[in-house]
Amino acid sequence: MSKPTYYAPSGGLPPQTQILTDRAMFTEAYAVIPKGTFSDIVTSALPFWDGARFWVIARPLSGFAETFSQYIAEVQPGGGSDRPETDENVECVLFVVGGALTLTIDGIAHELSEGGYAYLPPSAKWTLRATGKAPAKFHWVRKAYHAVEGLDAPDAFVTSDQDVAPTLMPDTDGAWATTRFVDPTDLRHDMHVNIVTFQPGGVIPFAETHVMEHGLYVLEGKAVYRLNQDWVEVEAGDFMWLRAFCPQACYAGGPGPFRYLLYKDVNRHMPLSFG
Repeated sequence: MSKPTYYAPSGGLPPQTQILTDRAMFTEAYAVIPKGTFSDIVTSALPFWDGARFWVIARPLSGFAETFSQYIAEVQPGGGSDRPETDENVECVLFVVGGALTLTIDGIAHELSEGGYAYLPPSAKWTLRATGKAPAKFHWVRKAYHAVEGLDAPDAFVTSDQDVAPTLMPDTDGAWATTRFVDPTDLRHDMHVNIVTFQPGGVIPFAETHVMEHGLYVLEGKAVYRLNQDWVEVEAGDFMWLRAFCPQACYAGGPGPFRYLLYKDVNRHMPLSFG
């Protein structure tokens, strides 16, 4: 497989001459946030971060997707945070799509570059600094950890896209593969953040309809994606947000691989009461 590439937004602002027609859409079943919407004016600042801005591309919404939030971070060289997370019950995944950073977990420093991946449980004490000459850009997927009596919380770990072999999906002749950073049988984890890869012409050959919520950020390539009753053309830099049971499928368009970063909630009973 050729060296993967990872699309990352660069901000800016479209010219006054640009037409307003776009692929952005928000429905009862799904949302599509295309790369053209990632402008300077939609970024957010967060407490205790310096030299950093964030595109918030998912957050819990009552009646829609409710289990996670996802940011794309851009941290200037030397910027970062010594107190990045302010909620002690939150676990997270970081996935680097540009630049380099130092992630210090419980006093141990780890150097991450493009393709770097880290899981941080709620108990982890961590800091982050951008260390390269260019801004560090990374996805930050956050979820309130659902503890279960009798199961320990997961351990923190650091790895990379390059160091984890993709698992080929059965009966696809290599056209569809999933890079799994967590063992699916490890029930300590209540979320998975994987990378899904389709070779040109590869498909999801049925309309997946399931209880897991999804966030899908397209890292590379293009495809036509089935979302509920619609077929939507997507490309590198687009984000799709699916609520539970939204039917989904895809055709990978080529000429290169179609790859996306995928969030889903897993391994827990469905809550039957709230409050």
